[in-house]
Amino acid sequence: MATVTFEGVTRFYPGTSKPAVDRLDLEVADGEFLVLVGPSGSGKSTALRMLAGLENVDAGTIRIGDQDVTNLAPRDRDVAMVFQNYALYPHLTVNGNLSFPLKNAHLPKDEIEHRVHEVASILDIEQLLDRKPKALSGGQRQRVAMGRAIVRSPHVFLMDEPLSNLDAKLRAQTRTQIAALQRRLRVTTVYVTHDQVEAMTMGDRVAVLRDGVLQQVGSPQALYEQPDNVFVAGFIGSPSMNLLELRATEDGVHFGGRRYPVARDVLAGSGGRVVVGVRPEDLQLDDHGLALEVEAVEVLGADAYVYGRAVGTGDPDHPARPAAGQAVDADGNAQLIVRADGHRPPMKGEVIHIAPRLGRVHLFDADTGRTLPRISFPASTFTAPT
Repeated sequence: MATVTFEGVTRFYPGTSKPAVDRLDLEVADGEFLVLVGPSGSGKSTALRMLAGLENVDAGTIRIGDQDVTNLAPRDRDVAMVFQNYALYPHLTVNGNLSFPLKNAHLPKDEIEHRVHEVASILDIEQLLDRKPKALSGGQRQRVAMGRAIVRSPHVFLMDEPLSNLDAKLRAQTRTQIAALQRRLRVTTVYVTHDQVEAMTMGDRVAVLRDGVLQQVGSPQALYEQPDNVFVAGFIGSPSMNLLELRATEDGVHFGGRRYPVARDVLAGSGGRVVVGVRPEDLQLDDHGLALEVEAVEVLGADAYVYGRAVGTGDPDHPARPAAGQAVDADGNAQLIVRADGHRPPMKGEVIHIAPRLGRVHLFDADTGRTLPRISFPASTFTAPT
């Protein structure tokens, strides 16, 4: 096992002026499961491929343990990669696929046999050893691909969206198996996905990338509860955070008929507008809150998700504007999501009023997107203006 370190790592693709990965500084601890997550084009797969030696590094340094591997060939890095398309040899049996890297390493026959059967037992694919890939399901092929990586006993596992070809149920089951397996083996693992649910449920830590730039790295809970900027706030969480750009005054921010107090020094330099973020589960029915016209309701048993458009802000001279990343309807109105009681959900077409729960509002600078300090306040200050 080993640590993995990116120091100022940058990658330009030929013919482009903007880096695919821009000065990435990141350290993965020995035995850690780190997930790189971000939208398409964020640079996460490029970062993984540079670590594997499949992409050149234009600037910076990559280390595995104490060794600088920036310019080493892939075969000299002692990493094992699991690809999105499994990359199994179709003419070989499962046994042949698992034993292939060991035969290339010229290991003794009895050791190869021992390792193959040990890994097959761990992954519950012993009964598949004589089959060829075409006779396997997608989930079985994925386990064989995992096995071929594990059997080498590498210092680092690299996984590039390995579950994207599986159906939803199998994907959920397999991600649990991968996370449990990694905890058992304690091999340093870097896992790439665009699915933030995978990131939140699998990683010890999650690193969020956007346009090649690292936005934030931390535990799943830290990213959810304390996002560094409006992009991370909107990207992490399912359903995503509601984001509204609102006018800020000396007495705070108006959310419908409610007033959320904000410290004056926090508002300094804000240009009079801030982005207010509230997660669906942190909104509640409130007669003095923001008016929302219900457009759709998803009942999921005990909970229901209410989708609606904001139709009133409590500040007619300075209406709410959807922040960057917030869904809007055809007229440009913000489409908000509220988690409600699944036993008594509102009806489509109904107008409800909502307000944030105390202390559950996130504030962001409308220009930079950076998080503004949150303040504590007594319930009496979160009031309807007179």
